[in-house]
Parts: sequence; C-alpha cells; structure tokens
Amino acid sequence: MKWRIAHAAPLVLLGGIGACSLAPPYRTPATAAPAPVYHEVGEWKQAAPADSVARGPWWNLFQDPTLNAFEERVSASNENIKAALARLEEARAQTRIARAAYFPTITANSSATRARESVNAPTYNPLHPGDFNDFQLEAQVSYEFDVFGRVRNSVAAARASQQASAADLAVLDLSTHAELASDYFTLRSDDAQAMLLDHTVADYARALQLTENLYNGGAAPLSDLEQARAQLETAKTQAADIRLNRAQSEHAIAVLLGEQASSFHIDPTPLEANAVPPAIDPGLPSALLERRPDVAGAERRVASANAQIGVARAAYFPVFSLAATAGFESTAISNWISAPSRLWSLGPAGVLTLFDGGLHHAQSAYAHAVYDEQVADYRGTVLSAYQEVEDNLAALRQLQEESVSEAAAVAATKSALEQAQYRYQGGIVTYLEVVTEENAALSAQLSAADIQLRRLNASVVLVKALGGSWQNPLATPAAPLADRAP
Repeated sequence: MKWRIAHAAPLVLLGGIGACSLAPPYRTPATAAPAPVYHEVGEWKQAAPADSVARGPWWNLFQDPTLNAFEERVSASNENIKAALARLEEARAQTRIARAAYFPTITANSSATRARESVNAPTYNPLHPGDFNDFQLEAQVSYEFDVFGRVRNSVAAARASQQASAADLAVLDLSTHAELASDYFTLRSDDAQAMLLDHTVADYARALQLTENLYNGGAAPLSDLEQARAQLETAKTQAADIRLNRAQSEHAIAVLLGEQASSFHIDPTPLEANAVPPAIDPGLPSALLERRPDVAGAERRVASANAQIGVARAAYFPVFSLAATAGFESTAISNWISAPSRLWSLGPAGVLTLFDGGLHHAQSAYAHAVYDEQVADYRGTVLSAYQEVEDNLAALRQLQEESVSEAAAVAATKSALEQAQYRYQGGIVTYLEVVTEENAALSAQLSAADIQLRRLNASVVLVKALGGSWQNPLATPAAPLADRAP
C-alpha cells in the first residue's frame, strides 16, 4: 500500500497543477470611444421608429408582401448561406476534436503470429525450438496531463473560432437579405422607369406623327421631322436598356433564392411614386459593437489568437503523460486467456524538447504576429462599422433633400414642356425647343426615380450597417464583448 501511495503521488501532483495556463489574460482590444450620438443624427430629422415591427425580420419595415415572401426563402435556399452553415459545422467539429484531448485515449489490439527465430540471432537458444507462436491481446490507455494549459488553450482557440464562424454566418445571412432587398427595389424601380419610358415612347410616336403630318402639309421643315424621329429612337433605346437592367436584377434575385435564372420570373410591378424609406432608429453608437456580427466575429478571432499564444508558449515546457497497458500473451491458444498469461505496465512519462533549430521560437513569434493582425483587423472593423452608419445616415439626409428639389424640377420641366408645345403649335418656335423641353422633363423624371431608388437602397444598407436584427439571430444572447473569457 505504501508503494502505491508513493508512486501515485506524482500523478496526483501533475493533475493538481493542471490549472496552469500560459496564455496572456484576455481583454477585448481597446478602441476609440464612440461619440455620444452619431454625427449625422444631429441634423437628420426623422420620425419615431416603427417599434411594433419585429427587428428580426427587418425587411417588414418596408411593408411589401412580395419582398417579405422572398426574404423568408433566402436563409433556407441560398447556396452561399448553406456553404457558410457547413463551415460553421466544420468549426464545431474542430472544437470537439480539440476537446477530445481532455479525455484518455483507449486502444485495443490483438495479434496471432507464427514465427521462426534465426539460428544466428544473438538471442537464439538451442534448448528451445526455433519455431514458435505468439498470441497477444492488449489494451492501452494514454492520457496527457494538461500541466501548462496546452489542451485548454487549444480548446479555447477552437471555441472562439467556432463563435467567429457563427458570426460569419450571421454576416453572410444579413448581407444576403440586404442584397435581395436592394435587388428587389432596383427591379421595381426599373419597372417604374420602363413604364415611364413606354409612355414617353408613345408620346414621342404621336409627336412624330404630328410632325410628319405638318411636314407633309408644308408647315414644318425636314429638320423638325428628323429631330422627332431621333428623339423617338433614343427613347426606345433607353427603354430597351432599362429592360436589360431589369432582367439582370431578376436573374440576381433568382440566384439569391437558389433558383435557375432561366425559369424564374417576377411580374412587373412599378415602384410607387410616393414610396419612401421607413424611419429607422440608429440607436446609440456605443451599442453598435453588440449589434454587428462582423465586429463580434473579429473580436472572437482576437480571442482565438490570444489562446494560440498560450499553446505556443506551452511548447517550451515538458509534456507529461500517463501510459498503461494490460492484456494477455501466450505461445498457445489453450492458455492464452488465463491468469498466468496476464501482462500489464503502468507509468508516467515526460518529454522535453532540448533543441529544435528555433522551431518553438518561430511558432511563438508567429502566434504573436497573428494576434497583432487580428487586433488590427478588429479595430479596423469597428472603425468601418461607424463609418458605414454615418455614410448612410448622411445619404438618407442628403437624398431626402435631393428628392424635394428634384420633385420641384419635375414640376418645372413639365410646365415648361406644356408651354413649349403650345408655342410650337402656334408656330412661334421651332420643334427644337419642344425636343429640348421634352428631354429635360424625361431626364428630371428619371432622376427622381433614381433618387427614390437610392433612398430605399440607402435605408437597406443602413439597416445592414446597424446589424440588421439589432442582435445575432443565429446564436443565443451572448455576454458583452468586454466580459467574455477565452
């Protein structure tokens, strides 16, 4: 009994000091303190946010049933999201692989060998036959004592990488939903512009007919007729180009929904002239870091790199393990599984690398460099997050002002066109003035449609910049970044 206690004491000691970890204490990298409010909010007068709308499916803010139906299909149908989900499963498996080192490894082997010993072998004994049998049945148990935290830091690094993969999936999901909304609004704006150009083509065709009648009657010169014909053909070209854009937007939506572009179709539905972006509350800048999954993913990669420093440092110290073997060995099957054929061995082992040509030093330098890289990436992601919010707040404010001035321009060009048409019919001016005013009116209307689309797309990008659902919908609520441990 004393022998067993004396030999078990080192094993107990190794297990007791297994709480050591060589990874640096983890803290979320410091970033510049955010402003109390967004810079652009101070000048952007907006309505109260639609708090009654669930902030998970943020696209409900736009109150478009067709868009809602498409958005609900994206997460289950998009192939890029499926690939990201598979990468998340890969990361989860890697975490389980690393965690398996917490437990002992148990193996078993069995063999039956018929052999002949060489007469010239140094172990040859002429009193024993040269031919013999060897039957073995053994089980081995090996376990590494995590004295310096190599295993724990490997698990921590894998777990943080898994969380980063979950954040990557959330980023892709958010981006895909936003891309779908943007493509959908672009398609509907193309429908509105196509309808406008179709009406314009019809108007220009009637104008061409009128001019042709005047020319045939000697009341209009040939130049008026050619100008009217050129104007009509130009409008037809614009209408055809808009339909090309519309087809490409439809194809893009098909791919996002995981469908064949050749068989996918959306009925033309022009964007209503009074469609405006919904009111979106950007909240406080300090809350942005908790909303954005890309920020969370960057922070988790910093935590993973920090744990890998601990793994690299542990390589400088011995690896202690315990190995045990038990089984049966005999030269005959008749007494193979019997008490006299028993064998066993048990004992600890330690391995320390004395010289490796600078390998461990290089691995440690690599781990520190990766950590510095991830810290810089995290801080850059934070800065970009604030920039994207400010950019789109500014875009919404400026585009709202542009929409007001462009609406006035549309009204003015329509009035000028009416006056030019009256003067031309009265023979006061040439058709060139009518052409000029018609082109100005069409340009103003197309510009108004473009501003409307840019406003809607800016609101979509703002929601994306704010983190979409205001939290990660693909994971359980997490602690604030500063409170997370590796």
